Amino acid sequence: MACCSFCADQPKLTGALLTIMQLHIHVLIMVPTHNVPVAQLLVLSTTFRNLLCRNHISVSTAICFTGIWRSLRNAVLFSSLFLTISVFWCGYGVVFILRGQGVLNDTGDFRNALVPGLVTFILALLIIAVVGFLNKEVILAMIASAVSLASAHEVAMHYNTAFGSSAVACNYMVVCLAGGYFALGRILYFLSKEKIAMPGTDLAKNKAHEQIQSTSVRMNHFAVTGLILNMLSASVFGCRLLGVTSKLFIGQVPWLWAAGIYQIGVCILSYRAMDVLMATFFGFTSILKFAGGYCLLYPIWQTEEPTFPIPFLVVFSILFAVLALFLTLKSLVDGLYLLFYVAYCIALACCPKGFFEGGPQGVDVAIFVASALMTLIHLYNVRAGAKIPTGEGVVKALLASSSFLKLRDGANLHTPYLGYSKYADAEVLGYACSVLASFSITVTGDPQAPLATVVIPWVVVAGGILKLLSGSVAFARGKTLESSAFILYAVMWIIWGLTRYGGLYGTSRSFHTAVGIIAFMLFNSFIVFCTLFLSISWFFYSLTFLLIAVSFLLDAISALPAGYDIAATLIFGLVSFYCFLSALFNSTFEGSCLPMGRPLVQLSGVVGGMTKCLHLPARKASSVKRIADILKNGGTCGIPTDTVYVLVAACNRPDAVEKAHRSKQQAQERPMSLWISSLKQLEPAKHLFSPLLWDFMDAAWPSPISLVIPRGKWVDFLGMKDSAKYVGTPQSVAIRIPDCSVTTHLIDLVGPIVVTSANPTGEADTTHHNQVYAKLGDKVDAVLCDGPSPENIASTVVDCTKIDSGNIGFFRVGIIPKSQVLQILEQVQKKYSVVPNSDGCTAKGREEHLNHVHAVHNGVGTAASAERFALQSADGGRENHTRL
Repeated sequence: MACCSFCADQPKLTGALLTIMQLHIHVLIMVPTHNVPVAQLLVLSTTFRNLLCRNHISVSTAICFTGIWRSLRNAVLFSSLFLTISVFWCGYGVVFILRGQGVLNDTGDFRNALVPGLVTFILALLIIAVVGFLNKEVILAMIASAVSLASAHEVAMHYNTAFGSSAVACNYMVVCLAGGYFALGRILYFLSKEKIAMPGTDLAKNKAHEQIQSTSVRMNHFAVTGLILNMLSASVFGCRLLGVTSKLFIGQVPWLWAAGIYQIGVCILSYRAMDVLMATFFGFTSILKFAGGYCLLYPIWQTEEPTFPIPFLVVFSILFAVLALFLTLKSLVDGLYLLFYVAYCIALACCPKGFFEGGPQGVDVAIFVASALMTLIHLYNVRAGAKIPTGEGVVKALLASSSFLKLRDGANLHTPYLGYSKYADAEVLGYACSVLASFSITVTGDPQAPLATVVIPWVVVAGGILKLLSGSVAFARGKTLESSAFILYAVMWIIWGLTRYGGLYGTSRSFHTAVGIIAFMLFNSFIVFCTLFLSISWFFYSLTFLLIAVSFLLDAISALPAGYDIAATLIFGLVSFYCFLSALFNSTFEGSCLPMGRPLVQLSGVVGGMTKCLHLPARKASSVKRIADILKNGGTCGIPTDTVYVLVAACNRPDAVEKAHRSKQQAQERPMSLWISSLKQLEPAKHLFSPLLWDFMDAAWPSPISLVIPRGKWVDFLGMKDSAKYVGTPQSVAIRIPDCSVTTHLIDLVGPIVVTSANPTGEADTTHHNQVYAKLGDKVDAVLCDGPSPENIASTVVDCTKIDSGNIGFFRVGIIPKSQVLQILEQVQKKYSVVPNSDGCTAKGREEHLNHVHAVHNGVGTAASAERFALQSADGGRENHTRL
């Protein structure tokens, strides 16, 4: 238990140690340096600053991992603290690097670059500290409050030289002491095997409460971090409006792009938390952060400020409004919060200079305040008894009486049609990014100054990076075609966006560009063909993107008709918008309010992208029970094992055994094997087995070792009747107990099962639940899904038909090596070894063994065809008998 506890909490211990290491550098820099020669002071200052810059970025990455790893208690507080400190040090370190490279040379540049980030983290960490104290997390609250106060003193230093660095150093020293105390407590807790728990360091104290809470509702522990990142980007522009900073320039880009990168990470983690709406929202806000950073970089190569494509921003505001409407189903406060971003996009559309004008900056101030309040509400409501009202469930209650709209709810809300996935569906974000990318290129801009119009962030980030994310999540959910399309379109948007709108496009490269576009069109044509078997919406979605590719091609060869590109992008954007709405409605409401449509070409066993075969997650006990009921009723199922996926049927259902044999198209010379969960299931027939064979089975199992044993009357105890002819050969049967808790629990519920590989005869083994239905089609009734197989190697098959005479053979050496099997047999044989007594007689155990062998020969038959069974049942292999 101590080891498990240490492993579970090791990231928090790592975070504390990294915090100490990083803050020691801060302390060394901030301590007063009286009576030190000026030259020496400069050398020391430069050395420590360089060390600080390098360490900040590397350590922030490690602390980011610490924040992502769940704690045993108060996961929201711990993850929020470490992720906030991680992004703080990441942006902080890059600002120092810019200063060291001479980028921030003007008077006040360093202050203008540093202050917006410090202001954000002063407030964010203060909120975390207050909630930490309320939840009696003293160590966490001390660290958060000390870093907050240190940041506040550092801001004061930049505006008033009367403030010395001693206060900053003292606050960082508090963090070092608190982190050291926490690390020491965790080390003592581990070394003492949970006997010594220093106050405030026992993370397992409220473990039961957290487990009950996590099972009752699935929470997005990373939403708070996303809200803090929204504060950070709003602070950059809000500080300029309020006069805290004097200008917007490249020095503030690290804060914006660090927030954007971390926001994409929060988007992924939100999908992991099965929170589709917040994941989509954080994906949207990451686009704005990258666009803001791009605009601050633009003055480096152009003196004038960039302009914004108005159609894109109007469409962006509409997407935010739709998302806000759906978020009100979760919480009224969350939905109202998104309206600030609707206003933000409208303000950007109304101001030609975008981020540089007062209108959008005023909305940034409002977003900063709203994000801070939302952070406080989310953190406080996690553990507080009296929660701050957020209007949660109000809209759900209103819709409960509606017969037209019925909300989807329950454990299977995010279950993919091909079984269990660790991620929620990301198609909503994928379609939305297609809308944004298409409308962003409706403004062609000036060919002589392609960068003057802000297009690259919208196309590359929305159409490229986020669509790649959507494709990756779709692949994780078993949607191979959809993921392929998303990834292909993402690559196309990135390449074309950088080429056409990044100044890399020219007449000399037009031929090469055209060849590349034609290659993409060929790939997309194949996707269009495949979508005929998926749905009508997907067919038009892929077909209209072909129109986009054609416009790219015509533009590359300077043959683009006037208005064609605008028409193509509008058509694709509208189709994508319908798909966006359809995905939102179908993931929220039951029925088909906005259907994706049926396939234009129907395939057997597939209806509208949904399989007739039931797919259930193996991690749920209820799923195993449903599979057991299907087997008891005569069905055949694909299940995971300790090796590869197999097709099974209940032994006491002869019709199911025969069905499994037919569905597998198994040749007569390739018989099926038998699996049990315990030797107790063969206890009634124990007298028909020799003691050596029985003890060898008891010692070898559970494991991926299949034992080929003589066939006998013991088979009749399993109730297979006429279907017994499909199991084994007339002389022998392969049997084993799998080393898989899910499989053995299923056999406990059903009884002994008949097993064969979940693939047509002659094909490769099935190593993922998605492959079961793909290979066997509607011939299998259900699949128990557990992701990739733990092993890609089959079991070891041992011939035990001659074990009583001292011979065993190996039909196939699989995951268990031959030496290990022989070692097990040797240990068992010691019990029956010949030990002469003083009269020259053998031991009694040997005599009983020989008598039992003579008695059971009539019951188990002979093993004349053992070699034949080996080559048949084990899919080939060379018999290698061993004399012991």
